[in-house]
Amino acid sequence: MTAPEHGGAALAAPGPFDPSDVSWTPVSRRLATARLTSAGITVGIALVATVVPAALIGVAWLWALPGVVLLCGVWAALLIPRQVRALAYAERADDLLIRRGILLRSLVVVPYGRMQYVDVTAGPLARKFKIASVQLHTAAPNTNATIDGLPPEEAARLRDRLASRGEARLAGL
Repeated sequence: MTAPEHGGAALAAPGPFDPSDVSWTPVSRRLATARLTSAGITVGIALVATVVPAALIGVAWLWALPGVVLLCGVWAALLIPRQVRALAYAERADDLLIRRGILLRSLVVVPYGRMQYVDVTAGPLARKFKIASVQLHTAAPNTNATIDGLPPEEAARLRDRLASRGEARLAGL
């Protein structure tokens, strides 16, 4: 279903992954660089592991393995920036929304009153690229409420804001 015509083009109605009353905040583009670096290291190790046997053994079909590794690397290099562009979050009055995915999209809605605690983490690679992750923990064990690729200042601000909103909602129960 489409909205009324606007300037000669039909505007699509908001879908389940794009609520109309939400202003999305994208994650840092440095997340793409960090993920590409990690993928590059993995592809480099896999290339060495496949090229050395192919060169030493000398069987022609073994050279297909490094080719497959290179194709996987190119695929990752094309896919990772798009995945990062699809990551966003939004703070609303009663809940936090986390959107991710290109082909298999997901929208996680976490009511502030359901949060038990909030973690901020940053591994060595994330610290190198000046990004952090915020993870919300709820009573549901399968909640995937993680926002990767936030600048450390924004991660700390979001952690404090979510914790205070969660406490306020729990106090009202």
